[in-house]
Amino acid sequence: MNKDKIFKGKTVAILSGGGDTPAINSSIENIRNRALILGFKVYGIRQGWKGLLGEGDMVDLTNQPYNGIYGGTALCSSRTNPFPSEKNPEDRVPQIIENLKRYKIDVLITIGGDDTNGAAKRLYERCGIPVIGFPKTIDNDLRTRTMHYYQGKAIEAVLCPGYPSAAKRVSEMARHLRSTNESHQRIMVLEVMGRDAGWLTGSAIFGGAELALVPEYEMTSERKERFFEQVKLLYKEKKNLVIAVSEGVRWWDDNAQQLGMVYASSEKDEYGHPRFGGISGVIASEITNRLGISARSQISGYYPRSGYCCEYDRLLTSTLADKVLDLLIREDYGKMPVMTKIVPIDQLEEYNTDTIDMGSIGNRPLQNAYYNTDEFTFTDVYVDFLKNILGNPYLPEFGYKFEKVNPDLL
Repeated sequence: MNKDKIFKGKTVAILSGGGDTPAINSSIENIRNRALILGFKVYGIRQGWKGLLGEGDMVDLTNQPYNGIYGGTALCSSRTNPFPSEKNPEDRVPQIIENLKRYKIDVLITIGGDDTNGAAKRLYERCGIPVIGFPKTIDNDLRTRTMHYYQGKAIEAVLCPGYPSAAKRVSEMARHLRSTNESHQRIMVLEVMGRDAGWLTGSAIFGGAELALVPEYEMTSERKERFFEQVKLLYKEKKNLVIAVSEGVRWWDDNAQQLGMVYASSEKDEYGHPRFGGISGVIASEITNRLGISARSQISGYYPRSGYCCEYDRLLTSTLADKVLDLLIREDYGKMPVMTKIVPIDQLEEYNTDTIDMGSIGNRPLQNAYYNTDEFTFTDVYVDFLKNILGNPYLPEFGYKFEKVNPDLL
């Protein structure tokens, strides 16, 4: 005797908003597959909230093969804000409500950061739209209330899909820069995405970066002088350095006599965020001019958020999708699944998950335990945090010590 699935005749729609990550397609695939188990028809909304404006832009994912290993989002993305903003004062909520009714969408699942999921939560509270959030950011600064247990202490950390793959790429990039650094005995300043948090920048130490600057700790005039002293001492010892720098670092401008940030563009998106870029060039130039050491800048740019989804991210998105299945069954909306603690890959299981209210997500910068402000580097606590995700750090080097020829002894 055939029995219908419990949500047959109902429709789930998935959208992804904001910047892409290597784990979004994996998230979409895993969420889609869990929804199918329950009998839902599954739609994909193209270009984030933009796909719910005008006539709407939907695709049917129900019986569609989907490659979750390929990075980015096949549904495409945008930084469209459904609510009025400085850039776009129009209230687009009526269009969204109309399209949700028009396409007979019963549950909306939003994959995004604080902006995308914050907008979804407002729709839930204001209009009663059943929504479930799903975390996404390479910056890893979305407050998931994930605990990191280290030597008997509990530290509130963060774990978001997309960060593990991006951290892997940043560590590889820092590692690969080592050989050109050694060849020219220079300093490389590696710029890493991170508007307000240095979680991703820290992953460069797993590729051998000796120093790091993060947005959480402003580079005042005094700290800047200490930083240059540290650079000089380390370079004298090692003869080459990799310095990782978050794009959002607040850097002291000697000419203007004030702290500032470097912007790639003065234009802001609909959530009011400017586009950063170029701080690495400023720092490299000052190192050369002040210390007389050859320094270059390298902007990692979009490389860390590009490419394939790593294995840790694949299992992380699968585990969090298991929790989405639970939320769908219980019709428990306005929530987002999270990991309760930082665990190695073999412990990415549903029993280590929980949910948090989408209205209280917010952002989470680095804890003081993870960064040494005096030495401008990450601590052993951060190394332990990241070892769960990337394994042990690895630093290659040429390794030989040549004996210099003395012609007087020939």
